[in-house]
Amino acid sequence: MGPMAPLGARLRGLAGIKFRWSEFGWGQFVVLAAMFVCAGGLFTFASIMDEMMEGDTHAFDNAVLLALRNPADSADPIGPVWLEIMMRDFTSLGSHAVLGLIGAVAFAYLLMMGKRLSAAMLVVSFAGGMVLNGLLKLGFARPRPDLVAHLVEVHTASFPSGHAMLSAVCYLTLGALLAGVAQQRRFKAYILGVAVGLTVLVGFSRVYLGVHWPTDVLGGWCLGAAWAMACWLGVRGIVLRQNRRGATQPPSGSQG
Repeated sequence: MGPMAPLGARLRGLAGIKFRWSEFGWGQFVVLAAMFVCAGGLFTFASIMDEMMEGDTHAFDNAVLLALRNPADSADPIGPVWLEIMMRDFTSLGSHAVLGLIGAVAFAYLLMMGKRLSAAMLVVSFAGGMVLNGLLKLGFARPRPDLVAHLVEVHTASFPSGHAMLSAVCYLTLGALLAGVAQQRRFKAYILGVAVGLTVLVGFSRVYLGVHWPTDVLGGWCLGAAWAMACWLGVRGIVLRQNRRGATQPPSGSQG
């Protein structure tokens, strides 16, 4: 009996691990996915930054920019005139004015709904993303593309793309908040799909209009997504901690 006791205890422990794995649900999957996006975004951004500083991205950047222009005239983008007009409109979805307006409307709504923690996350996410992007632009001071004509006016440095990064911060943060209150998974997937689609559309428009190198946009997407998910994970951690603290506190009047 003696030697069999430790073996039985180990088997019971393994059974317990299997049972806990079976309880792995949608909430845990979402947290792991957000952590993966955060870590993957930071790693990819660091890789792009390293390649850019060594000058290894020129061939890729040049090839993509030239592929989107008429071979006979680098000032003429491919496609019909209405596509250029649409891209000018789409790129406005990532401007400071539009993103700031969307953020202000969402912030006021969250306050009216009593969601102060979500409202605070929105401010940290938006404001922090803007400050971070501005500091990185000043630090890298990468010139704008001179390979093709710019189809819209620009006045700041190139890396990382502010439109790409801030649209990722804005739309992914709002998408995470809206998906969190959606009841069905198909609605969650639709909301997050729209958020990702808007982010991709804004970033592509910057390359199409010739005002950013493709690696500027890729770096902006990666860092913006990582920042948005980091803010969301922070809020989720605070909520879980508050819930656990409330569950461990005895109800009032239960003592003495």
